[in-house]
Amino acid sequence: MMKQALGMIETRSLVAAIQAADTMVKSADVKIVDLNYVGSGIISVIVSGEVAAVQAAVANGRETAEELAEIISTNVIPRPHEEVGKILD
Repeated sequence: MMKQALGMIETRSLVAAIQAADTMVKSADVKIVDLNYVGSGIISVIVSGEVAAVQAAVANGRETAEELAEIISTNVIPRPHEEVGKILD
């Protein structure tokens, strides 16, 4: 089972996604796990860390990114199943 929480921000802008990623790693003890080009201009950033840190990082990243572009969605998974972790390997 994964020990780290996962946090995700999906936005319709590469610039906003990079800004969100920068804000997330500066505002909490999280690591960037992945950055995905979903399609139609949608970019997702995924971070991992302790639950409280991931929640704070996603909240701060969303606040920063929504000043620049549309936020499609955000989510925090506190205890992802180990099968979810395989997706990110």
